[in-house]
Amino acid sequence: MTKARPSTGPGTVTIATIADEVGVSTATVSKVLNGRLDVSALTRARVEASLERHRYRRRAKRQPTGAGQIDLVFHEYDSTWAMEIIRGVETVTVPARIDLVLSQLQGRHRPPQEWLDGVVARRPRGVLFVQCHLTEPQRRQLQRRAIPFVVIDTDSATSASVPTVGANNWSGGLIATRHLIELGHRRIAVISGPTDVLCSRARTAGFRAAHEEAGIAVDPDLVRHGAFYVATGHEHALDLLTRPDRPTAIFAQSDMQAMGVLRAARQLGLHVPDDLSVIGYDNLPVAAWTDPALTTVHQPLRDMAGAATQMLLDLADKTDLTTSRIDLVTELVVRETTAPPAHPRPNPTSR
Repeated sequence: MTKARPSTGPGTVTIATIADEVGVSTATVSKVLNGRLDVSALTRARVEASLERHRYRRRAKRQPTGAGQIDLVFHEYDSTWAMEIIRGVETVTVPARIDLVLSQLQGRHRPPQEWLDGVVARRPRGVLFVQCHLTEPQRRQLQRRAIPFVVIDTDSATSASVPTVGANNWSGGLIATRHLIELGHRRIAVISGPTDVLCSRARTAGFRAAHEEAGIAVDPDLVRHGAFYVATGHEHALDLLTRPDRPTAIFAQSDMQAMGVLRAARQLGLHVPDDLSVIGYDNLPVAAWTDPALTTVHQPLRDMAGAATQMLLDLADKTDLTTSRIDLVTELVVRETTAPPAHPRPNPTSR
């Protein structure tokens, strides 16, 4: 027999209240609410009468605070390069009305655990990692929470099970160096990125491969490493260009480095491309506006970011991926900073 109880106000009643009043289990009330058929007609009628009497309304499931968002995580993002990635991601997120949460790891290539715990608590739709990726335990942590992730321009080799989008960095280094060799340069310096980053090593490997196919030895003193920023290009160029046997061309592995090289050449009274050829990498918008305009390798940053974002949304929607690894093509963009080598003029400050 149904227990008589005073009617409770709307919003204060629970499934347990209904179950206690009708004299059934909370599981039975839940079955009625979910339209299950394995409840007798009499019991169903009693439960429904109680639900109506109390004006019970099922609470909407609380959405995670990150629902409808994706996280975009850079190892660091203080550069025009990072802005191109962001613009590429937004070509997908803006039409889909998905919010973007930006963060950076202060130059680190692995996220700290406390940062990842915060992401898991918010439960975003997915995470994009740029030049950084997870440890194996961290990967399992996201997978257990059904939070998909994709890596853009990975910092190191990743497992085939990690969805990744990048560009062919080895080919980029090869075509940049081939261009300089075909112009007649034989003393070519390269200013690379960090040695612990995969794209740096791949571009340098392409640089070496171009020398090997041309039968030209690489001078180890002309191979330099550093960050992908203006200051690194400027510092190494000042050192390289004040050598008595200075290079006639410099391949900078980012457009930002190349701008530092152009500044160093100008400070030393060298004319580009008459005294020095310079080639960059990325084809950032600013490359067309340097004076002279920068010859560079086009890396399709926006396309990379857009493809990775679409891959992430497909994973979030449980759509099977046709491939877990995408490598886009790099192309040479010839402008005004490369030319055949001229007879070198004496260095004003030779060491």
